[in-house]
Amino acid sequence: MNVQTLTEVEIEDLRCLAGLIIPASAKYDVPGADDDRILSDIVGSIGRDLGHVRTALGTLQALAGGSFAALDVPRRAAAAATLRAEGGSPVRVLTRIVMLCYYRDDRVMASLGLEARPPFPKGHLVEQGDWSLLDPVRARTPFWRPVS
Repeated sequence: MNVQTLTEVEIEDLRCLAGLIIPASAKYDVPGADDDRILSDIVGSIGRDLGHVRTALGTLQALAGGSFAALDVPRRAAAAATLRAEGGSPVRVLTRIVMLCYYRDDRVMASLGLEARPPFPKGHLVEQGDWSLLDPVRARTPFWRPVS
């Protein structure tokens, strides 16, 4: 099975962009999304979204006039801001992947005071809410086709 991945240039551009999306914080003692372990998880989690990620990185390279990673910090920030404003759906997909991978890192979970573990099989307690908030949804006319 031939799995298509990102090129080294795309990965370096992604590293720089991820670090701008979620920078490291000395105050909270957490790495940025450009950390080696987190970046590895990001690259490994792209999967079916490879087309969107490649489109976003291609747009970023066009804005940078070449390698985004090779730009100085002010030009990199300007290109990233333009990408965020004009990149559309591919940028939203890429940002979602970066955020999902970042917030499942053990170090980040620990900094939030959460146990670094999957939610199951132990589960998490969820405080009961006000079920009447669903009344408008229940009262809405069905918009689906009934099953015969």
